[in-house]
Formats: sequence, structure tokens, C-alpha cells
Amino acid sequence: MANSIYLAKLIGPVALAMGLALAFNGTVFRAMANEFLASHALVFISGFLTLVAGVAILLAHNVWTADWRVLITIIGWLAVITGAIRMIVPDRAAAFGRPYLNKPHTPKVGAAIWLIIGALLCYFGYRH
Repeated sequence: MANSIYLAKLIGPVALAMGLALAFNGTVFRAMANEFLASHALVFISGFLTLVAGVAILLAHNVWTADWRVLITIIGWLAVITGAIRMIVPDRAAAFGRPYLNKPHTPKVGAAIWLIIGALLCYFGYRH
């Protein structure tokens, strides 16, 4: 349980900050994402960093329980999968992301997801 609380305290505020950044700067993030997807090198490097973070989470926390802690494990596995995809096929990963940039609600949906994840992890991490 100590690892779960630690990771919730670590990931929760970062997720909240990401959600707030997306909520208040959707237009800027759309422009940054277009620049990011134009560079296969950036897609690859972000994949490397995401993969490392995901593996680190899973090494410390591969917990499959029917409570809030499974959210951390799912985040770890999603990081491993998306990181590996970005490294192995950066061109396809970029091509997959481009259509979502044209949708007007993408930043708002992303903000909502990050805010929910961040709020849940902060609640469970800091209430102890």
C-alpha cells in the first residue's frame, strides 16, 4: 500500500497540472502537438521517456485489485504500450494522432480525463 500512496501522490498532482494546462491553453497545446507530430525524433524520444516511466511504475506497482490502486497499474501499462509504439513505429504513431488535432473538443476531453485521474489519485494519495 505504501507504493500505491507514494505513486498516487506523485502522479496525481502532475495529472492535475496537465489537466489544468489543457483546459486553459487548448489552442497552444494544439499548436505544440502539431509541431511535435511533425518530428519523428520527438515522437521517438517521448516514446522512450514514456516507456521508461511506465516500466518504473510497473516495477514498483503491478497491482491488480478491485480498488483505486488498479488505476496506477493501468497508467503504467498504458505508458509502456504507448511508449513502445512511439519507439517502434514513430511515423504511424504520429499519423494516428494527427486526426484528433482537428477535432475541436480534443483539448477539453483530454483536460477532463487528466483532471479526473489527478483528482482521484490526489484524493486517495493524500487522504492517508
